[in-house]
Amino acid sequence: MDLKQLRDGIDDIDSQILTLFMKRMELCKGVAEYKKEHNLPIFQGGREQQVIDRIKALTGDSRLENGTAALFTNIMDISKIFQDRSIHGEVPEYEFVAPDFEGATRIGCQGTAGANSETAARMIFGDKDLTFYRTFEDVFKAVQAGELDYGVLPVHNSTAGSVDSTYDLMAKYSVYTVKEVVVEINHCLATKENIPVSEVKCVYSHRQALSQCSDFLTVNDLKTSDYSNTAVAAEKVLNSAPEEKIAAICSVECAKKLGLHILAEHIADCSLNRTRFVCISRTMQVAPESDAISVMLRIPHTEGSLYRLLTKFYVNGMNLQRIENRPIRDGSFDVLFYMDFTGKLTDPAVKSTIRDLNGNLEYFRLLGTFVSES
Repeated sequence: MDLKQLRDGIDDIDSQILTLFMKRMELCKGVAEYKKEHNLPIFQGGREQQVIDRIKALTGDSRLENGTAALFTNIMDISKIFQDRSIHGEVPEYEFVAPDFEGATRIGCQGTAGANSETAARMIFGDKDLTFYRTFEDVFKAVQAGELDYGVLPVHNSTAGSVDSTYDLMAKYSVYTVKEVVVEINHCLATKENIPVSEVKCVYSHRQALSQCSDFLTVNDLKTSDYSNTAVAAEKVLNSAPEEKIAAICSVECAKKLGLHILAEHIADCSLNRTRFVCISRTMQVAPESDAISVMLRIPHTEGSLYRLLTKFYVNGMNLQRIENRPIRDGSFDVLFYMDFTGKLTDPAVKSTIRDLNGNLEYFRLLGTFVSES
């Protein structure tokens, strides 16, 4: 046979597979109705393993056993998704309170005046009074304790990646994401006295900012030291003795506000340098226009577990905008996954996915919703 004949044969078999798949889905509808009538769970692990064992035994080629197992596992996962929709299709809509950014009076962020966190907070709350905290964790504590209505924290930079400490603290504290904003970052090198860059003895800044400007620092052979925040680092420079000859990487606005000398601007490795900030609340709040959802979860150490997880989002037509993982820090090598995906909590597919994840994973938590700024 020539290539066209081979491909025509494959197309014919694909059509047969599709026909049989649709027939299988029809039977699954009957299964769903039976489970609903008899109050049975959608997921029945014993039945699933029976199917996989039978398929492997029928394969007849040990080299293809894992492939057929993956194929039928995928089919069964799709079946469960549609069974869930059938059984829970009449679940009442969620009811949530919308964020009240206009009425908020207690707002906090880490750092000091001039920090990029302040810029992010101003994008949400305008000229309202802000409370500055020493650490990211202090902000989380204040929000969870009800001392703040909202807190604003960085979560991801377009050059240096995730702000790991924020992700770790999301796992530690019972707070929710209610909004996301993106801040354009213009890092500069600032000093107390107007000196040549070559005379700077040490550069202080948050490690994310240092990472974002690594090319500039390397080319100029500058020593660095981590600091809690870019604006706090700038204050350290302002309060230093002239003979120390230290510098800070901070925003241009911060340097100007403090009266520092700007030795160089736009020093980030990438000319387009942006940071995402999240606004957190003590309670779950959902803006009507929210179109993205954040979750945190843990999956089992079994073959294909991540693949099967991602399949759920694909089948339900939801785009994964971000997936991060962080160690649980309990002495094991387990990780928590943080995922943002498109959708509204009122969408049947989204509700089905969340029910699925919440019911079948060893750990799942809905972190909140927001309007995507991607």
